[in-house]
Amino acid sequence: MPSPYEPAQLRHHYERAAADKAAGEKFYQLLADYHADDALVLGYKAAAQAIRARDASMFNKLTYVQDAARTFAQAVALAPANAEIRFLRFSVESNLPAFLGLSQHLDEDKAFLLSSALAYPKSGLDAEAFRTVRTFLIDRGHVSSADAARLGELPE
Repeated sequence: MPSPYEPAQLRHHYERAAADKAAGEKFYQLLADYHADDALVLGYKAAAQAIRARDASMFNKLTYVQDAARTFAQAVALAPANAEIRFLRFSVESNLPAFLGLSQHLDEDKAFLLSSALAYPKSGLDAEAFRTVRTFLIDRGHVSSADAARLGELPE
């Protein structure tokens, strides 16, 4: 049986959690007690904390978002060149209300992700992560139309 912390498993949980409250809670519980130092797993743990904030009561939302920010900082410090971790942080921060002041890495991460995606397959992203990053950047309007066209021309 594969480890629940394999990237493909974590991606699957993340995608389901982003769309479903029950899956979000399951994702959070999977990672809540993770205390090792695998940077990618910590990135997904931070994403799970942020998703939990989405579904939490108003009283607890800020606590989970702050936990996610601290966990993202730890993950990025361990692997600053990991585009998948930067993608997770970018996808969370781009959905936070600006008034929280917790979206301070948006420009940095967007530039990093665009550069990484344009360097694919020499970017460190595997094919699945590349498709996810490219789709997110283009479909959510995070890149210019010229950059979207350049990304669209890249083979998978």
